[in-house]
Amino acid sequence: MENREQDGLKALGKKTEYLTDYTPEVLEAFENKHCENDYWVRFNCPEFTALCPITGQPDFAEIRINYLPDKRMVESKSLKLYLFSFRNHGSFHEDCVNVIMKDLIRLMDPKYIEVTGIFLPRGGISIYPFANYGRPGTKYEEMAQHRLLNHDL
Repeated sequence: MENREQDGLKALGKKTEYLTDYTPEVLEAFENKHCENDYWVRFNCPEFTALCPITGQPDFAEIRINYLPDKRMVESKSLKLYLFSFRNHGSFHEDCVNVIMKDLIRLMDPKYIEVTGIFLPRGGISIYPFANYGRPGTKYEEMAQHRLLNHDL
């Protein structure tokens, strides 16, 4: 417990308190002990829920987050609480994906990140928004451009 507190982690190891609306402040990060390496971290969040901002009806999705960390990494329990905070939040699918990506960029400043939302159909249409980012002026910016242009679910 002491090391978690020294690292600034508050949620890990404590009773889970679920939030009722979008709360990016719950996101926490910790030091990457292997920042000299390029490696993938992937989160699959198959129970993501948000509300349609027009009808108030729930939308369900799997959110996939892939990133190449630099100095900081997202702590998984805080990510779970953050994603859960969308449950009563009204946002379009594309907005959810872009907001998640931007919040994680602010938190970690990763070398590269991509977020995909695989939303279940409503009204007979499925929407799969994809957003990505590579650090400007680096090979990761080129990688982001390549992956965006060649993106296929």
